[in-house]
Order: sequence, then C-alpha cells, then structure tokens
Amino acid sequence: MKNFDVAAVVSGGASGLGEATSRALAARGVAVTILDLQEDKGAALAGELGGDATFVRTDVTDEASVQAGIADATGKDRPLRIAINCAGIGWAQRTVGRAGEPHDLGAFTRTVMVNLVGTFNVLRLAAAAMAATEPEEDGERGVVVNTASIAAYDGQIGQVAYAASKGGIVGLTLPAARDLSAVGVRVCTIAPGLVDTPLLGSLPEEARTALSAGIPFPKRLGRPTDFAELALAIVEHGYLNGEVIRMDGALRMAPR
Repeated sequence: MKNFDVAAVVSGGASGLGEATSRALAARGVAVTILDLQEDKGAALAGELGGDATFVRTDVTDEASVQAGIADATGKDRPLRIAINCAGIGWAQRTVGRAGEPHDLGAFTRTVMVNLVGTFNVLRLAAAAMAATEPEEDGERGVVVNTASIAAYDGQIGQVAYAASKGGIVGLTLPAARDLSAVGVRVCTIAPGLVDTPLLGSLPEEARTALSAGIPFPKRLGRPTDFAELALAIVEHGYLNGEVIRMDGALRMAPR
C-alpha cells in the first residue's frame, strides 16, 4: 500500500506500541481512530495528533464496542485500509504453583480473551469493513497487522497464559491471510521481544540493564518506535502476507 490518504484503526492505541503506531500513522497523514480503554490517554492523544485523529473507548472483547470503533473509522472521508492490533495484557503464574495450587482459570481465560479473542474480534470486523471498499489498482483493499510475542515460541516459566494467547495469534495469521485473499486484505503479525513499554518501565533500572545485556544485538530494549516502523513497513510492502516477523535483536528466551 503506497497511498496513506486512508483511515486506520489502532487497538491499544493510547499507550506503548499502539501509541507509537498511532503517532507514526498520523505523521504519514492517515486518519487514525484510536481504540483503547484508557479514556484520558486516548482522548489526550487524539487531541494532540489533531487533524482527523479520533478516540473511541473500546473493549476489544466486546463485539458492539469494536463495531463502534470501526464505524468511527469508516465514517471518515477516506476508506478504512489499515488495522493494527496492539491491545493486550500480561499475566505471570505457573501451571502448578510452589504450594501445589493450580493456575487460576479465570486469569488464563481473561488473558486469552483479551489477547487472542480481542485481536480476532478487531481483525474480523475491520476486514469486513475493508472488504466493502473499492480496491486499489493492484486489488488490495487493506492490511491487518497483529501483535504476538516471542513468548509464542520461547514462553518462559510462568508465561503459560500469555504464551498461549500469543501463540494463538501466530497460528491464525496464515489462515486469516488465506481467508481474506478473496477480498484483497493482507494479514501479518509482529512478534516483539523485550520492548520498553510501560510494563517494562515499572522495573528497576538494574533489572532493565540485565534484560538488555541478554539481547545479542543491538544490546538494548526494543523501542515502541521500532514496532511502529515495522508496522508501517508491512503496510507499505504489498507482497508481505501471512507472515509472522520476530522483532527481537536475535533474542531467544531461556526458561526463566
């Protein structure tokens, strides 16, 4: 996709990876709809970006909520062509704890619901809206970029819920791309490694330094802007489809 005179939705678009992506898209002239639960941050970001940027409070696990966000994007004066899924949560707990207690089922279900089901919810509704638009010269109507994690491949001790949810996103990428080939919508996924998001920002500096030291090269945490740059590169590269791209500085995570 070479034309950025289009509309986009970014789930989890008010902070971290999503915020960086919302900013990068707006800088390219895209009319961005920020989907997020964080009303203060979302509204403030949309106001800062100005132009056609808007915020819609969205629960990605709720059909009507996501439909409202998609409706906002399709109501703009240009076609919806881009959907970037960044909404997600983390959870750390062993399958059986040290005291013999089993993993909390509610926490596992919630993690899968937000990360996997929420991603698919946005994907399916955004793709349906894209399918209703007129195609570009090469037949493309849009592109969806999802966010997995290297935990999908290298899940560590205590990451069973998170790794399962992200593994599901990896697994749906190719069949979704195949499904949507009939309507000219591409689907790719980014699997980030250790990225300096608000989640890692809460760690002490010595812990952050130790994490960085384990990354082969470059020896630093990933930046949200690294993710945004890759997401936009996928949007522009019209032959990328059905692919999961690790963005991790060659990191392979140890068991713990």
